[in-house]
Amino acid sequence: MNLKYTPDHEWVRVDGDIATVGITHHAQDALGDVVFVELPEVGKAMNQKDVAGVVESVKAAADVYMPVSGEVVEVNEALRNDPALANSDPLGAGWFFKVKLSQPAELDALLDETAYGALTQ
Repeated sequence: MNLKYTPDHEWVRVDGDIATVGITHHAQDALGDVVFVELPEVGKAMNQKDVAGVVESVKAAADVYMPVSGEVVEVNEALRNDPALANSDPLGAGWFFKVKLSQPAELDALLDETAYGALTQ
């Protein structure tokens, strides 16, 4: 699985010009049991580092940041209906949204698995 990461604990998986975004194992572990997610609006154009959503847990609430610029093309309705997917399968069924990349070069500044691992230790 070819993932990129942000220092804010989002992951990005790119397929062509579409990036799927979610929160990392580290983020969901730190948050605890996720009880609510606020997802961005489909069709909304956003810039890198914009607040794209919110994740709330029994411990805290945290913003979800846009890791790359682009237009939101899909949100995970299953996650909206069952926020615990962010805990049980954060890199799979617990994805948050998909975005059509407008600035693919921004991916180059994201962390690879090794750099993200060093950040979270």
